[in-house]
Formats: sequence, structure tokens, C-alpha cells
Amino acid sequence: MVWGTGNMGRASIRAVAAHPGLTLSAVIVSDEAKAGKDAGDLADLGRTTGVLATTDVAAALATLDGGGAVAYAASGELRPDEAVVDITRALAGGAVVVTPSVYALYDHRSAPAEMTDPLTKACAEGGSALFVSGIDPGWGNDLLPVLVSGLASEVEQVRCQEIFDYSTYDAEDSVRYIVGMGQPMDYEPPMVAAGIPSMVWGGQVRLIARALGVEIDELRETLERRELDETVTTALGEFEAGTQGALRFEVQGIVGGEPRIVIEHVTRISAGCATDWPMPADGGDGAHRVIVEGRPRIEINVEATDEGGNRAAGGNATAANRLVNAIPWLRTATPGLYDGLDVPLQPSAYLRAAGTTGEA
Repeated sequence: MVWGTGNMGRASIRAVAAHPGLTLSAVIVSDEAKAGKDAGDLADLGRTTGVLATTDVAAALATLDGGGAVAYAASGELRPDEAVVDITRALAGGAVVVTPSVYALYDHRSAPAEMTDPLTKACAEGGSALFVSGIDPGWGNDLLPVLVSGLASEVEQVRCQEIFDYSTYDAEDSVRYIVGMGQPMDYEPPMVAAGIPSMVWGGQVRLIARALGVEIDELRETLERRELDETVTTALGEFEAGTQGALRFEVQGIVGGEPRIVIEHVTRISAGCATDWPMPADGGDGAHRVIVEGRPRIEINVEATDEGGNRAAGGNATAANRLVNAIPWLRTATPGLYDGLDVPLQPSAYLRAAGTTGEA
């Protein structure tokens, strides 16, 4: 079952439909206008599925018959408590849950007990498991940098970058009001308010540190913002000159007084803003990059596209696929909470199925 049909929900529906070991049982939506529509149409799948979206949570969960799995893709940015309640309900009912929606659970070992205790209890009650991984994407801030670090003999710093032009990101309210694009320069974007980056991405810094066997002394944040030199018009509308056109921030894991593990975001509304900041290697509109400074120096660039060549959609798809493809492994795991280092990356099962059926 997929809960939510936004950027991550659409990708999750496609991931479930493509996986030979999974069957889509239900889709939950909050928008009445989407209720009754076929999941394939909502997800731009190219075919219908026979599964109609519903706002009836109880009826949707009942399709799992006390087991199954939920890809929880409803937003948790502004409603983390409500998201945890939804997830707890599904876990207690016996469903594995995979989600990117609760930032504090990226590293559940450091999350507050008042959040994790009810979830752990629900897992025990339902015999279920919870896997939380990010959308920026999670694998780019946990599994990939840890893997790449193993290719070096000396490691001085691990840096994870998300570099994106948000002019094609299908979430205008988030781009304008959470990220702050097009807002006056005295506007404080909620995403980068003091302490918020560490709350959101600090868990991923700690995950990498745990894998590398080092202790983080503290987390530090940096922030830079740039205004637009000229008005630009994008798919999201007009962004006026003099308003925010780019921001760049880091969450630094300090070890021995130095930033040794860094998660960095470089976000623009126009490729012509802040051109002296890092850019995708091929000059495109988005990339995820891991840099290991050491011997040798290693740089990995990942560029994914989906939904008509959109790299923002491609990044979302890779994050959703990581979560959905983990469901079969989680069904056999000991009940409990899991993170990006606990859950092995699962090879695609699609080619095996295509080879068996003769389908492309």
C-alpha cells in the first residue's frame, strides 16, 4: 500500500508496480479530488492498475489483512507528530513501513525516546519493522559515502552534496515558503532556521560517523544566501530580482576541531544565480555528489532523471526505490527500527522478472 501521492508517492507507486514480489493493494490520498482515480493515472505509470485512490485510511489498511507493507509518502515536514501516529498505526497492524517522512528517525538511535518507544512497541505488537531513509536522497547521505570511504587508504573528510535547480521541483509551496525562493532577503526560510538543518540532517552525519568509527564532538551549521540579479520566470512562476535566488548550507560533523563529515546543499531557482558555487559536473539541473578527501581523492556524481527528464523527480525516484526495494528484506527481519546502514541495498529484481516473462 502507498500512503500519499506527491513527489515521493508517485515514485513509490511506480516502484511497487515494477517489483515482481510486490502487489499494490491500496493508495491513500488526502485530496478529495484524487479519490476514485486509478493509481496508475496518479503516478503517470502509463497504464491503469485497478487500484483506486481513497481517503478512507481504515479501509486501505484493511487490504493488507494484518501484514503486508506501507510505503508512507505523506509529508512529515510540518506534521511530524501526525506522521508518527499514522506510521505507528500501520506497524501495530502488522505492516512493514518504509518512509522518508520523519527526519528525527533517520538515525533512530539518537531520536528522543518519547518518539521511538511507541514505535518500538508497535513493531513488537505487530511483528513489524520500520525503515526510515531520506529524500535528498538517503542513500547519498549514508550508504554511498560509507561505501566510497572504503576505497581510500586515508580519509580526511567525507562530503555529501545535493546540488539542484529547484525551478522544476513539483512542490511550489515548499520551494517558495520552506526553502524561501522568491522571498525578500530578510525572510527566514524555515528549512535553514538556526538548528533546523542539524535536526534534519544531523542524524545522517551521525550515521556516517558511526560507520567510520569516529565520535562527533559537535554539529555546526553554515549558511549563505544570494539574491537574484534579474527577474526569472520558471515552471513555478515568476521570481523577482532582489529576492532570494539561491542558498547554500552545510551541516558539519566536527571531529578533533575540524569538519570531517559534511552534508551540503546548494539550491538555486535559476542556473544563473550563484554560479561560483558548486554546479553539477555536466552542467545539468541537478546532481548528488560524494567527495572523499584523502588518498586517493574520490568523487562520485550521480545524475538521475524521471518524469520527462526531470532530475528532481529522478532524485525522488531513487530514494523511493531504495525504500520500496527493501520491503522483502524487512519482512524477514527481526521486528524493530532500522536505518540506512542497517538495511542492505537490494539489487533490482526487475530484470529477473523481465527475463522470465519475455517483457522489456
